[in-house]
Amino acid sequence: MGKMEERREEQRQRPMDVYIVAIGGTGMAPLACLLKDLGHRVRGVDGPLYPPMSTLLEHAGIDPFVGYDAAHLEGASAEQPDLIVIGNAVPRSNVEAEAAERLRAAGVPILSMPETVARFLLAGRKPLVAAGTHGKTTTSSMAAWTLHRCGQHPGWLVGGIPRNLERSFAVGRGERFVVEGDEYNAAYFDRGPKFLHYRPHTLILTSVEHDHADLYPTHEALLSRYRELTALVPEEGLVIACAGDASALARDAITQTGRRTPLLTYGLDPSSDIYPVDLEMDAAGSRFGVVHDSARPGSDLGSGDARIHLRVAGEHNLLNALAVWTAARFDQLSETAVAQALGEFEGAKRRLEELGTYAGVTVVDDFAHHPTAVEKSVGGLRQRYPGRRLVLCYEPRSLTAGRAFFGDAYRSAFSEADVVYFAPLAHEQRLLREGHQVLDLQELVVALRSVGVEACIATSTDDILQRAVADARTGDVLATMSSGSFGGLPSRLVAELGKSRATAQEET
Repeated sequence: MGKMEERREEQRQRPMDVYIVAIGGTGMAPLACLLKDLGHRVRGVDGPLYPPMSTLLEHAGIDPFVGYDAAHLEGASAEQPDLIVIGNAVPRSNVEAEAAERLRAAGVPILSMPETVARFLLAGRKPLVAAGTHGKTTTSSMAAWTLHRCGQHPGWLVGGIPRNLERSFAVGRGERFVVEGDEYNAAYFDRGPKFLHYRPHTLILTSVEHDHADLYPTHEALLSRYRELTALVPEEGLVIACAGDASALARDAITQTGRRTPLLTYGLDPSSDIYPVDLEMDAAGSRFGVVHDSARPGSDLGSGDARIHLRVAGEHNLLNALAVWTAARFDQLSETAVAQALGEFEGAKRRLEELGTYAGVTVVDDFAHHPTAVEKSVGGLRQRYPGRRLVLCYEPRSLTAGRAFFGDAYRSAFSEADVVYFAPLAHEQRLLREGHQVLDLQELVVALRSVGVEACIATSTDDILQRAVADARTGDVLATMSSGSFGGLPSRLVAELGKSRATAQEET
């Protein structure tokens, strides 16, 4: 029995009663299911729960409390748990957090979500961590699928839903565990980024742009955390960094450690260690071979003869595939098997996800909110739907997205669209109260109109829905972009356009 199997058997032999505060979060609900799969009793609490997380918990047999109440932990009928896990959305003033702190004083441990992942799922394994400003979810999903398809039985925990895999999580029984390296904070008592808990053996670093300005007031503050992450990779591991700022940061971090951790860069240019050749890109995807510099440490990756046909569009996904190819070949998986797995990858939900075509209009849902991500997604849409009118509905939902310093970048990102509907800034009043300069949407609209983009500011999500449906033309590609639910706009567009088609058929 290997070290990882011994660890899991130990966990099964010592089942714990785990209580999770904010169990319905996008990371917490999958963690609850993983703990249940390991044989632990899992309970918890949250506010009102909605699909898909409520459904996920229900299928796992977990029935949480709805509504926070200290009596859940301290009441006369409350059962004292062996462990309490608290999500990063829970403030110290939450009544159950206060109750948990009192139990901690009595000896009940409290962990953050990433601490729990590290303790229960990463011990004795070789974590493959995908980190960076952009592409974490798609890259970790692609890596999990590739290792799974190649018969490696990995575990995984990603922040989205891989379309090839049944769930966004799995315990697995192989030595690899794929985890999305989130740079956001872990909990009110664990203020560092989640990814510092994940102890990467292989690290994929996709990008290092400024984001999460609410936590990292300067770009350097964020970069210092990425350096800490990179410095965790051991000499027998591997850092795989996108050429440019990410690779420069990784090289600097490795140099500072004094270790000989191998670093491989990937990019579209032959100056990278890993790059594509004979590249063809069209509506059907990307076809390419992979070339690597065999003189680089850690780059004994084979002949590079296999040709990959990647079905997910966009240069960003081509780069993600190069990173995953490198990680899989580092694990000595066959070139043919890796190429086949990458060719079968269908993407992750809410990443350029086509929801269908209704009344001649194709609806796509995308998570992009940072201007660089928007620009890459627009490029992917242009590749997949050449010659079609591209209509974007954009919600500047995050605190970072609503700041003025992204104005020029947004102008560039949206300039290749035909029509853009902007939702109001989600956090404008908070940003103003805190003394920040906010994004001037009107100025952005004027700039886009000057280059031929039909841009306007809507008053609400309902307003966008009405405008987009009324102005839709046969052949349009209508894409929603938001880091949140966007008020259910993607499904509402599908429903309204579906009604339009049904009405047209009746009239015919």
